[in-house]
Amino acid sequence: MGHLTGLRWIDPQMDPATLVRTALVVQTCDAVLCRLFAHNNGYSKRLWTALGFVFGMWAVAILLILPKRSAPPP
Repeated sequence: MGHLTGLRWIDPQMDPATLVRTALVVQTCDAVLCRLFAHNNGYSKRLWTALGFVFGMWAVAILLILPKRSAPPP
């Protein structure tokens, strides 16, 4: 929702299809970032990829402040 309102504020004339596609691309990039950070810090890649896609930059920010685990979970 945040990306949709932010993108609408940047370009009020943007058609809805472009708005949704752009938001999906941004959410996908956030999911990839979460997957990379989770892998490097020893957290579940699948879980954090999903959280990154749903919550976007909030999930990325949480992963950045979480401590690094010594061994990755099974």
